[in-house]
Amino acid sequence: MKYTENYSQKIERLKIELESCDTVIIGAGAGLSAAAGFTYSGERFDRYFSDFKEKYGITDMYSGGFYPYETLEEYWAWWSRQIYYNRYETEPGRLYSDVLSIVKDKDYFVLTTNVDHQFQLTGFDKKRLFYTQGDYGLFQCTDGCQSRTYDNAGLIKQMVLRQTNMKIPTELIPRCPICNKPMTMNLRCDDKFVQDAGWYEASSRYENFLRSRENQHILFFELGVGSNTPVIIKIPFLQMTADNPHAAYACINKGEAYTAMQIENRSICIDEDIAKVVADIKK
Repeated sequence: MKYTENYSQKIERLKIELESCDTVIIGAGAGLSAAAGFTYSGERFDRYFSDFKEKYGITDMYSGGFYPYETLEEYWAWWSRQIYYNRYETEPGRLYSDVLSIVKDKDYFVLTTNVDHQFQLTGFDKKRLFYTQGDYGLFQCTDGCQSRTYDNAGLIKQMVLRQTNMKIPTELIPRCPICNKPMTMNLRCDDKFVQDAGWYEASSRYENFLRSRENQHILFFELGVGSNTPVIIKIPFLQMTADNPHAAYACINKGEAYTAMQIENRSICIDEDIAKVVADIKK
């Protein structure tokens, strides 16, 4: 779609929507964490994974997670670092704090595909968060033999501290206490993904939130959502905006800012760095 408004006009419109709306529903994707500095490639990748890069030619954390490592000891050397540096050994990103500052006094909810825990680290209300795709901080059975997940902080830190030559000690390999098969991360990557009690509770809170506010002036505020899994955030946001004549839709995403034709007059699409946009909203 073509847009006739300039950047400043869009920022002003977005400020007005944020001030006047009854409710803000944030939809956050990987682009938000990338804009906050939590990149999966470049200097940050080289800092933590130069040995894997040299041995296998892996150039980013995303593709490295799918590499067919020969042993579980090496597999967990990789994944323990990825989890540790993206979930535990990290400070809250300033961008997340800035986003919180512009919605903290509003009636808000967050739907996110991110698994790095940044919303909770920053201080967003845990009861107003729904992590649909899992959490780096949880293990589950590889086979999904039970609908339970396990906190992994202690074991992950041991794996990072005790690994040598890109391998962890064999005794640290996590195994399911029920079937004894290896554990894996609680990330939605196949049909074995475990939706535990916490997942269903968060899903129910989100559905109840939507149901109780369906006719209000809602701003569907989409931040860094790409086209990888549009059925989780983007398509529902566009549909709910179309169904509610009082709703507005905002999409902030460098390179992928677009809306649906039927809600063009109620959409604000900004093709720009999220950190810049949020900083300008705060001015």
